[in-house]
Amino acid sequence: MRPLQVSSCLLAAWGVSGAVIERQSGGDGGGFSDGQPIDGNGKGAPFSGGTNHQIDLQNPDNLGQQSTDNGVVPNLKWSFSDSKTRILRGGWVREQVVTDLPESRDIASAQQHLTKGSIRELHWHRVAEWGYVYAGAILLSAVDQNGQFQVAKLEVGDIWYFPKGEGHTVQGLEDENEFLLIFDDGNFDAVGTTFNVDDWITHTPKSVLSKNFGLPESVFGSVPSPNPYINNATIDTRNVTGGNGELTGNASYVYYAKDHPLEDVPGGGGTLRIVDTTTFPVATTIAASVVTLEPGGLRELHWHPNAQEWLYFHKGQGRATVFIGNANARTFDFRAGDTGVFPDNSGHYIENTSETEDLVWIEIYKSDRVEDISLTQWLGLTPADIVASVLKIPIEVAENLKKEKQRLIKNR
Repeated sequence: MRPLQVSSCLLAAWGVSGAVIERQSGGDGGGFSDGQPIDGNGKGAPFSGGTNHQIDLQNPDNLGQQSTDNGVVPNLKWSFSDSKTRILRGGWVREQVVTDLPESRDIASAQQHLTKGSIRELHWHRVAEWGYVYAGAILLSAVDQNGQFQVAKLEVGDIWYFPKGEGHTVQGLEDENEFLLIFDDGNFDAVGTTFNVDDWITHTPKSVLSKNFGLPESVFGSVPSPNPYINNATIDTRNVTGGNGELTGNASYVYYAKDHPLEDVPGGGGTLRIVDTTTFPVATTIAASVVTLEPGGLRELHWHPNAQEWLYFHKGQGRATVFIGNANARTFDFRAGDTGVFPDNSGHYIENTSETEDLVWIEIYKSDRVEDISLTQWLGLTPADIVASVLKIPIEVAENLKKEKQRLIKNR
């Protein structure tokens, strides 16, 4: 197998150019590229027992490809393809919760699909909900405790956020509509987390319902048994009237991508959209970045001082090495549909391993802000003689480390 370049990891972290550092990934006649734990330098041997060859091919770093991995690091990856899909009238949903990925204690997630006219029935949660539309379009409606409401159409790239306890619903507008859901509690399936209106009404005496709504008991005789989707509902986008007015400005539950320019990203390796309270004030418990990384590009070595990082990979393929301290590090391979979680303050990078396709992912933090500390910038702003002494590098190299964050580094 041909050598793989890793100069983008080391030299990009140092912010200097230099000779290419190469990592051997097996030789001809069987190795990591063939789904075998063989490094081509005398280590490893082929599988003889049962193994899932397709999974092995997709995860060469689980086979020992990255020689710098060390110690015991828990599994930090889950694929939505491994989740149980609930097929329902009008759509489907599949989740990733703490029982799937035990390290993801702060965040739970789901992919949800609605056909045209289908409705996720009226409900609320004891946790906050964040959503990102990546196919089709939806009609969103919600009401807060003061009787202020919001009805809005969201398209691809748009985002919403509901604080805990806000009543809401979502309806599909195109033929097929799909979105990512995020909740700020990993144990989302726990009883007492989601409350469906039809479930509540079904389990309330009809005499009480009659008294509460001022309607005959017979009105509630056909309330359906709990079902989170209603198919073939009429789409009606007329304006809502009454109440205490619409939620707008900083109180709005909706972030329209078209109203916010992309971040100015140093490094030249892709695009970045930060969605936190600086751009979406209502989202006080969930901050996010939407990232596109060019082929061969690198999300520079960094860590997050304020929160665990949860990731959803939407397109492409990549890898990340996560350093959790005490010399423990592990490399994970990611593809579209995978999720990951990097522990609070753990050092890591993300590299696009494709030569032709962008890597697109969403980063989520249980926080009001997206914060990161760049390894290059830290070293660049530290006295050069200290850096040279600690890393055993020439002082002239230390003196020329970049003093600005690079974030998304173009393939060199």
